[in-house]
Amino acid sequence: MTDSVLRSIQRYHSRGVLVDTNILLLHFVGSYDRELIPRFKRTRTYTVEDYDLLSRLLSQFERIVTTPNILTEVNSLSSQLGEPAKEQYFKVFARGIDTLDEKYVESATAAQLEQFPRLGLTDSGIVHLAKGNYLVLTDDFRLYGVLEHLGIDVLNFNHLRLPGWIGV
Repeated sequence: MTDSVLRSIQRYHSRGVLVDTNILLLHFVGSYDRELIPRFKRTRTYTVEDYDLLSRLLSQFERIVTTPNILTEVNSLSSQLGEPAKEQYFKVFARGIDTLDEKYVESATAAQLEQFPRLGLTDSGIVHLAKGNYLVLTDDFRLYGVLEHLGIDVLNFNHLRLPGWIGV
């Protein structure tokens, strides 16, 4: 890990990490069945090693923060799992939700942000909530760029996946 990544982890260790939709989906699918990651169409861009990296990274934080909008997106994407996995997966998903620190951002508040037309509701909520509070973990290049431009601390998971990076 680079020094800046390690500093970010240390800085937000107790405050928490706000995890974006695709990364949270990887976390839940991998928690259910690591071998499903490359087979499920919504996670096949990731590997089992990515899940392991994510697990090590998330273990560095006392709190994993989310929003109802992120969870709704994860739920919708997860609904594309076929049976019989879907029913069993949702049991794991339900238990996992209970471990998250869910923060609510009113839709009207998120919609007032200058970035709303470009980012939409979920990502605008992330911008509003993260500012000065949480480290954001995403693989969304557009969101990453906006957050970085606004001076909000953010890690792009794709940068951590690059060959040669040392795991946390």
